[in-house]
Amino acid sequence: MTFLRITTVAAGLLLGATGAWAADWTGYTYSSVSTTAAVKGMTRITEKVAEATKGDLKITLHLGKTLQIASSDITQATGDGIVDFAADYFFSGSVPIARVLNLPLLIETDAEWSKAYTAMEPVLKEAFAKQGVVYLGGYRYPSQIFFTTFEMKSLKDLEGHKIRVTSPEQGHFVEAFGGSPITLSGSEVPTSLERGVIEGVLTASAGGAKKWHEFLPYNFRFPVNYGNSVIIANTESFDDLSEADRKTLSDIVAAEGPAITEEFNEDEILQMNKQRDAGMTITEVDQSELPAAREKMAAYWEEWAADKGPDYVEALATVRQALGK
Repeated sequence: MTFLRITTVAAGLLLGATGAWAADWTGYTYSSVSTTAAVKGMTRITEKVAEATKGDLKITLHLGKTLQIASSDITQATGDGIVDFAADYFFSGSVPIARVLNLPLLIETDAEWSKAYTAMEPVLKEAFAKQGVVYLGGYRYPSQIFFTTFEMKSLKDLEGHKIRVTSPEQGHFVEAFGGSPITLSGSEVPTSLERGVIEGVLTASAGGAKKWHEFLPYNFRFPVNYGNSVIIANTESFDDLSEADRKTLSDIVAAEGPAITEEFNEDEILQMNKQRDAGMTITEVDQSELPAAREKMAAYWEEWAADKGPDYVEALATVRQALGK
């Protein structure tokens, strides 16, 4: 136990002696934009928790880049007690087995996501526990689709083009259809598009395209995969709470996660229409392309899991069974 935590616990015990126990947590989210569904949802969580616990648990939420924590280190920072509570979109480096849910074309609809997520939840809880954090829940972005500087009407049009991806699995998909995947931070995307370093991105209308649409005149709505965020707490901080406050926090996160997902889904339609009205060319998917692409990716799912080990094979099998795929 760190000196900071010992001090915090000791202070809490002193307060507890007078019947006024309170926990003051530091919260963090990767998103730096307060108007996104993700940040608004996390803000609601902090407000509802403070109200429901009558101030016993207060969480001060910090936006992305306001603390010296890299996006890829949020889960580790939470496990180390640098923050007590967090939303993490870039957790796959710390908990790579969670990427089962992000495999291309494995999950294609909201209904499939619900089934797969329920099947994976025990695996997620165990995997995050090994990082010193409690997995409380999460939310999902809309489908990751193509936004480009060149016109796309088919996956064949990817050939020879450079696409920004956010995971190795997305990268494999781009390569499988002749493109070149490139990994960049979000802050590098606009200048990279202007200079031709990349010619497109995989994101959502309510995601990156909300910020970068002026650089991206074309949208091909092929649903490559889903991206999701987890909501987590430091294990020691969580265990220090009273049983009632632990339940309150867990229940509020369990309710707000799906609410954030629904807000993103609604915003996806709103942003797509705004982008179309602003001049973006939007092309829907020819459904006849999906079966062949799905079959191509199915072989990759198995190779991906086998390469990573028995736990991944088992997790993939669990999800495929839940989906009937």
